[in-house]
Amino acid sequence: MTIRLALVGLGKIARDQHLPAIEATEGLRLTAIASRHAGHPDLPSYPEIDALLAAEDAEAVTLCTPPQGRHAQARAAIAAGRHVMLEKPPGATVTEVQDLARQAKAAGVTLFATWHSREAAAVDAARDWLATRPIRHVRITWKEDVRHWHPRQEWIWQAGGLGVFDPGINALSIATAILPAPLFVTAADLSFPSNRAAPIAARIAMDCGGAPVDAEFDWRQTGPQTWDIEVETESGTLRLSHGGSRLHLDGAEQMAAPDREYARLYARFADLIRTGRSDVDLSPLQLVADAFLLAERHQVEAFEE
Repeated sequence: MTIRLALVGLGKIARDQHLPAIEATEGLRLTAIASRHAGHPDLPSYPEIDALLAAEDAEAVTLCTPPQGRHAQARAAIAAGRHVMLEKPPGATVTEVQDLARQAKAAGVTLFATWHSREAAAVDAARDWLATRPIRHVRITWKEDVRHWHPRQEWIWQAGGLGVFDPGINALSIATAILPAPLFVTAADLSFPSNRAAPIAARIAMDCGGAPVDAEFDWRQTGPQTWDIEVETESGTLRLSHGGSRLHLDGAEQMAAPDREYARLYARFADLIRTGRSDVDLSPLQLVADAFLLAERHQVEAFEE
């Protein structure tokens, strides 16, 4: 069975990741696009989701739009009987996505809140290795250059856009997947540019079954980017690097593999639809919300693109 799929939002992440992943996924066929600022040369294209839903018979919809407007878009798709896949973060608030989960269950459709970094090559192996090993200390370092990854994307600096937590939530999605106990935020320090509503850097202290977890996120790094998680256990130290695609144990590389994160997401979405299930894990977004609640906030110099 081939599932007809529509894509809403045709920005950088959609072009870089979603389009090639959909094309490579057996059992999915992209049939239409909705985007305010772009269209697809080979597919019907609409300026907004309501027009697409009225005109197209796609069974499923992927939302790649900014999180601030995604709740209304997803509700419209669910009300129209379409299965929905959400790019991360799944919404601007935890409550919005909880509402979508209720709506999807009532409508009998699939809702998939995706965390693409959990699909990195070494994440499953890291989870399995850590499952039986007591944790002593976890260090998360996620630093990148916002000008490279999010050029001229003003929504990301607005309330609900998450700021540095847009990449930082990738680290939290991996940590909540691989660590054997839940994470709890105990303190946070957020740095806001004087001309922005969202943070450009953050330090978070968390607890994992009594072990300290220290996370540092920063959007001002130039040169090589840093996406590392180091877990010290009683029987050795595990390190995930390159966003979860490489695994080291006590300094020795165990595995490294190319990026197939979005291909794995779409294969899972197709499987969820065929088996009538949903997948909505909000733990990474909840940790971000908790960090905002517990944060000490201070201003840094204004940010200019």
